[in-house]
Amino acid sequence: MAIQVLNGLVYGALLFALASGLALMFGLRRIVNFAHGALYMLGAYVGYTASLQFGFWAGLAVAGLVLAALGVVLDKAVFRPLQHRDPLTTLLVTFGLALIAEDLVLSVWGNDTMSFAEPQQLAHTLSLFETTFPIYRLAIVGFGAAVAIGLVLWLRFSRVGLFVRAASHDPVIAAVQGVDTDRVSALVVAVSAALAGMSGVVAAPLMSLAPSMGADILVDSFIVVVVGGLGSLGGAFITAMLLGQINVLGVVFMPELTSLLPFLLMIGILLWKPTGLAGARL
Repeated sequence: MAIQVLNGLVYGALLFALASGLALMFGLRRIVNFAHGALYMLGAYVGYTASLQFGFWAGLAVAGLVLAALGVVLDKAVFRPLQHRDPLTTLLVTFGLALIAEDLVLSVWGNDTMSFAEPQQLAHTLSLFETTFPIYRLAIVGFGAAVAIGLVLWLRFSRVGLFVRAASHDPVIAAVQGVDTDRVSALVVAVSAALAGMSGVVAAPLMSLAPSMGADILVDSFIVVVVGGLGSLGGAFITAMLLGQINVLGVVFMPELTSLLPFLLMIGILLWKPTGLAGARL
């Protein structure tokens, strides 16, 4: 039982690292990015390719940098023009971007499933609760915790973080006060894309690389953002931890309902509190 709880923490930490980028982007751009899972997938493939030459850690760094640059391009070319458009238009465009990214991966890397080995330093097990548990999985929990702490410190105690919070509440007033909201938005989208790409690399040793890997986790990411409160990092963290336990323990105790449990959670929370657990704030 304790091992299953740990596995739930692993999935919850990974889910938060991915969903936090969605929460950041919606909090500032007010855009529902259906291509976020594609960025996660691209990050995994870019990291895999770089790791073949330079190792896992270099692959993680390269994926973050490449996806951050791609995020800036997407913000200027796609998200900024879509900011004041109809939500359905945004949904269709970002869904189209996801399809383009999947076709790109198929063209470059093919449709074969690939395996991504964890770093040698973490390729060991630890004795816990009278059984063994992979150290790499504990490292994923550490990765999620580092993302959470880093985002809180950045948003609460840095000048740029103050600008991000101001622009997310009222971009017009923030611009009047001298904040370059377009530059801040590009930075937020870059951070969001980098987190997605790095999450893909971190997840790859647990889940084989495949063009469909982004779609598999995207639904859970959206549930995290919606249930936690659109744009709320604190709510996303709580929901990700809860959803991680639901997914893992559901397989053990209610395997026939596992796929439905996240949706039942979302329905129950939104009926009780339509704004989500923490409302809509960074």
